[in-house]
Amino acid sequence: MRFIKLACLMVALVTPAVSQAVGYGVGARPAFRTTVTPLADGIYEVAAIGTSAPVAYWCGIGDFAIRTLRTSATQRIYISKPYERGVRTVQFSLTPPAGAEDVTTYSVTVKTVGANMTAGSAQGYCYDNVIDFGF
Repeated sequence: MRFIKLACLMVALVTPAVSQAVGYGVGARPAFRTTVTPLADGIYEVAAIGTSAPVAYWCGIGDFAIRTLRTSATQRIYISKPYERGVRTVQFSLTPPAGAEDVTTYSVTVKTVGANMTAGSAQGYCYDNVIDFGF
């Protein structure tokens, strides 16, 4: 019985370290590396490093909005300028872009102006490295 308790304790202690080493996003650091550059008029430009997966861009702006701008998790974030192949950046704002439709879908996209999600949902992608296919 003593051996079983010791084995369970060791598994509980080692599991977080192993999952972090494998890259499942468990821990205190986001799985994606991004840079966020504030532009004029409340626009923020996100560049993902090493990937062009849409979740990387949403992760970058969500994490920046909550940690740096101190917005609430329910604050909506909108795409104001979509992903461009050569530039590899996406521009976001905390207000809906002028003249764009309010596009709320279950699809994670960075190609539609007006597409949006909450800051909490966007930041949640930082800790979900399993779905990064590198598209």
